[in-house]
Amino acid sequence: MAEFRRPFLASTYPYLKRHTYLPQVYLGMAFGWGIPMAFAAVQGTVPVLAWLLYCANILWATAYDTWYAMVDREDDLRAGSKSTAILFGDLTLVAQGVLYALTLLAWRWPDGRRSWARPWWIALGTAAVLVAWEFWIARRRERDACFRAFLHNNWIGAALFAGIAAHYALAG
Repeated sequence: MAEFRRPFLASTYPYLKRHTYLPQVYLGMAFGWGIPMAFAAVQGTVPVLAWLLYCANILWATAYDTWYAMVDREDDLRAGSKSTAILFGDLTLVAQGVLYALTLLAWRWPDGRRSWARPWWIALGTAAVLVAWEFWIARRRERDACFRAFLHNNWIGAALFAGIAAHYALAG
């Protein structure tokens, strides 16, 4: 059954803009489904940590895809499509701030045992600075700036990946 969910989520995503203002949330669900699947495959179980990371992924995807939705906002309004950019309206930046803050908190939470090395904390701090930079880039909510903020999220992912890789390199 689990193998069915990811293709189902990914293939039904494009139709959601017609039926809900939250296609970005659904995109995060589709993109992140590999997280609980990987835990199940490797550990034979899906621990709380996997679900936390899955939720963090949903929050992050919603936040970064809202930048993209802001690019398409006027076109979506004309076409009758829906998105978080339309749902949040004038409070889009506030809503994204909440989404990114929750994402950063969720990424911080796995360290409840204080087991992560300094590289992870540096990476998480770098990710927070990169998020702040996105808000600076798109502070006027202009199309090109929002698209640059959307594309900029690859650097957040790269920083986190580098922190995890460094953590395990130093721990091994």
